[in-house]
Amino acid sequence: MTTCTASEVEIQDLRNHPEAVVLSLREVLCGGATLIPDPKRRGIYEVHSNTRVYYIYVTPGSGELQLLAIWPNVAEHTASKTA
Repeated sequence: MTTCTASEVEIQDLRNHPEAVVLSLREVLCGGATLIPDPKRRGIYEVHSNTRVYYIYVTPGSGELQLLAIWPNVAEHTASKTA
């Protein structure tokens, strides 16, 4: 398993999200997050944290990462309310 530091993960933010969002995505990725592939779009993935879902594009070959969108992680929020 490879670990990283936040400074090693370069993220292009295509939608001008707040800096805190980009930093939290870096932390999630460095924490060993699972990338869930979008079955209809090559190179597109969802990355889930406790509070958000990040929609990213990973360029094949170079591994360049682009943040496309974010939304609240409703599934995690709902699960924590029922526990």
